[in-house]
Amino acid sequence: MVADIVDSTTRSRMMSGIRGKNTKPEIAVRKGLFARGFRFRLHRKDLPGKPDIVLPKFSAVVLVNGCFWHGHDCHLFKQPGTRPEFWKRKFATNRENDKRAKRRLRQEGWRVLVIWECALKGKTRKPLDAVLDEAAEWIRGDASTLTIRGERRARQ
Repeated sequence: MVADIVDSTTRSRMMSGIRGKNTKPEIAVRKGLFARGFRFRLHRKDLPGKPDIVLPKFSAVVLVNGCFWHGHDCHLFKQPGTRPEFWKRKFATNRENDKRAKRRLRQEGWRVLVIWECALKGKTRKPLDAVLDEAAEWIRGDASTLTIRGERRARQ
């Protein structure tokens, strides 16, 4: 385990400054969908999990998930070395909250698209237009769910 390079007060301040909405990946997806003619609402508090993008006309929601906070199994997620039990519980709780919100959205008749951060950044990212085209095709279709993640690369 590597010791943290900053004190706990500074680390706490840094972590609390990380946004939960209006992140760069979320804004990129919103701009791209808008440019493709989609109109939507943001962060509707009356829906489970306050989805990032809500498209009522298509009964669809889009969740743009950060790989770190949602504990995704990709190269962008690395469990912190400090306070391992805290982080293990934190990620497990976040994953359970995600599952619950998606299940409730589906029960309420919403279609659910999850776009992972690794599809938009990092070494496994896809071209933004490819992600947006895939999302647009799904929104216009009738499939109930879709997950877009980074491309899996062969190990070298």
